Amino acid sequence: MRETLVGQATLLVNTLRGHAAEFGVIAAGGSSQVAPLLVAIAEQTAIPPRAREMLVTLGEEIAHVDARLKAIEAKLMAAHKANPVSSRLAGIAGVGPLTALTLATEIDPAAFKSGRHLAAWAGLTPQEHSTGGKQRMGAISRAGNERLRQLLVLGATSVIKVADKADSRLATPWLSRLLQRKPRKLAAVALANKMARIAWKIMASGEAYRHPVGDAGLVQVS
Repeated sequence: MRETLVGQATLLVNTLRGHAAEFGVIAAGGSSQVAPLLVAIAEQTAIPPRAREMLVTLGEEIAHVDARLKAIEAKLMAAHKANPVSSRLAGIAGVGPLTALTLATEIDPAAFKSGRHLAAWAGLTPQEHSTGGKQRMGAISRAGNERLRQLLVLGATSVIKVADKADSRLATPWLSRLLQRKPRKLAAVALANKMARIAWKIMASGEAYRHPVGDAGLVQVS
């Protein structure tokens, strides 16, 4: 439901921006720019009254969807806090409440032999290509749980952005070497794979996540 509302909000905001631009009212992207855009629309006397009315209606619809979205997110956050497994998973860098709750409610760790099997099921394992007796790792498969894959890759991407900053505690030696060897998109997939394996270990063992010390994490992953 949250994903549906986010999609609706994005569509409505883009529609409002597009129609406003037809009358010379330009605004940056993002829901935070809706209120200033509506003010600019109200001040633009060149917009015909009927067109202005439709633009205001779009603004009202955006506000309605945003209110529903906030209500659902509040319920999701409450469910996350009430779920001990979800709370432990949120300790993993890059795993927010939504990803943690998804893992805790949709994944049975007993259904997978190891964290590698969970990562493969989520579609986070690169496909192998053999040429001349040599194995090369290609792009990830589009098979697997697409929603979980998207959440983990998005979280990994946010970790990489923070890790680029000076003195970031997320810039572990493993991640730093990975970013030196691989493009950021491939590094994000590799990190998402590792996050999935750590998540499986936490769910299977009941351990709490502890930030890696040195080059290896204190939570062992298979």
